Amino acid sequence: MRRLAYLAVLLALGSCDKPPDSGAFQGYVDAEFLRMAAPEGGWVTAVPVTKGENVAADTLLFTLDDTLQRAAVAQARASLAQAQSSLDDLLKGARPEEIASIEAQLAAAEASLELARLQRARQEELARTRVASEQALDQARAAADQAAAQRDRMKADLATARLPARTDRIAAARASVEAAQAALEQAEWHLAQRRVTAPVASLVDDVVRHPGEWVPASGTVVSLLPPDATKVVFYVPEAQRNALRLGDTVRVECSGCPQDLTARISRVAQEAEYTPPVIYSRETRQKLVWRTEAILAAIPGAPTPGQPVTVRARP
Repeated sequence: MRRLAYLAVLLALGSCDKPPDSGAFQGYVDAEFLRMAAPEGGWVTAVPVTKGENVAADTLLFTLDDTLQRAAVAQARASLAQAQSSLDDLLKGARPEEIASIEAQLAAAEASLELARLQRARQEELARTRVASEQALDQARAAADQAAAQRDRMKADLATARLPARTDRIAAARASVEAAQAALEQAEWHLAQRRVTAPVASLVDDVVRHPGEWVPASGTVVSLLPPDATKVVFYVPEAQRNALRLGDTVRVECSGCPQDLTARISRVAQEAEYTPPVIYSRETRQKLVWRTEAILAAIPGAPTPGQPVTVRARP
């Protein structure tokens, strides 16, 4: 609606029959607005800024309902804690209670081995004196060997209990921790997007939606106008086109504007077009022109978007 309004003003101005000024170019003020939106839709819960207010960078512009996102963050944190606990458990080996039990069994095996060795020695002495039979000696020797094997097995079990898990299981657990960490970061990012702040110091041009309204993904809630986003759009005839180059400074004139208002040329169209109907006069309506844009100097009293201006090249 605003664009239609100032185009109508320009049309009215262009219809006036005045002697053409070869050093002046007719145009209007435009702007590159920042349409502040969130990547995901939701209910608007707060808009603490008002239209026409100047806000600093990082000022909170609006918030969206974040109930679901907070729950997702809590779930991701719990999953990460569980994965980290599983990894820590694999790195520690068996629990102290389990190790103590194996140590007790090892002590019992050592005692059984000592007793079996004593019995074997006694049977060997009796066998030399022909008091004990060869069968009793064989049984004593077998019992000693069995006790030694039991002692060795318990030593191996104790060493295994003190070791961490196998490397492949540890690697899988580390991967689970990394995946849980990535899921948490993603959930935290989604939560952060429910609070939208101003990227630069700007003027709040418009508040499109208010608390209680539903905004779709990428739907504008607040429109900002940065101080260096205002530009002048004007149209240059072919004869004067080569006299204007990128980076040149031009003078800007308008009703109520400061006398020293200037703009810096930022774009010159590569293709020609006929004079737009909103600014042509009887003398220029059939001429080919090139659309030119110039960044307007941010000074007090500068024209606002939609205002018609006259642009002149500086000598």
